[in-house]
Amino acid sequence: MNRLKRIDNMNSNRKKTIIVGVLFIIGIVAGILSIDPVIDSSDYLVKASANANQVITRALLQFLIAVAYASIPIILYPILRKHNKDLALGFLVFRIIAVVYIFFGWTSILLLLAISQEFVKAGTPDPSYFQTIGELGRIGRDMMNHVAMPLVLSVGNIMFYSLLYKTKLVPQWLSGWGLIATVMGSILGSLLVMFQIIGIITPEYIFLTLPTALLEIVLAIWFIAKGFDSKVMDSIFEKE
Repeated sequence: MNRLKRIDNMNSNRKKTIIVGVLFIIGIVAGILSIDPVIDSSDYLVKASANANQVITRALLQFLIAVAYASIPIILYPILRKHNKDLALGFLVFRIIAVVYIFFGWTSILLLLAISQEFVKAGTPDPSYFQTIGELGRIGRDMMNHVAMPLVLSVGNIMFYSLLYKTKLVPQWLSGWGLIATVMGSILGSLLVMFQIIGIITPEYIFLTLPTALLEIVLAIWFIAKGFDSKVMDSIFEKE
């Protein structure tokens, strides 16, 4: 019976890591496709309304990112808490907070679309009023998506990769890469944007965040192909 229970437990955990790997890929692909040149253009007040379906589609992709980001720690928590409950809970909590910021950013895109539509309906109004509101909306979106959310997400990721590094659930080179990429890439990039040293979607910003994106692709493939180390999982099962 104990042997059967162990097999069932391992199969269940294996399915969870495969799902998480797929969610990582969904998040990466949706993140790339959600970049909206219309909202980021200088004449977005006109273009957003004319390309409403494109803007809404990219907003839906951000919603998909939020769902993927929230699902990953929820699925992994029952496994991770057996190895380190504090780090597992921290990863879950900070991920959920980051998702809240994504939802704020998602809402701001729809708000910018509404402002553009009102601008077009008004005919040829004084653009200063709409531009002021629109710029505030864009700044708010950028601060949510490229400063607040990545910083909060990074705190959770540090806990996640620290747990993986300590337990050796995945190779330490992979979790170590995660720690370095999070600190030197995601956190540093967000701070430089916050202090207006670099811009958003610039070569410098992409250079800093690229290691994190590559890491998540490799981690996703590892989760799908191999999952967590079976020996480490067995050692925890024996202690239960």
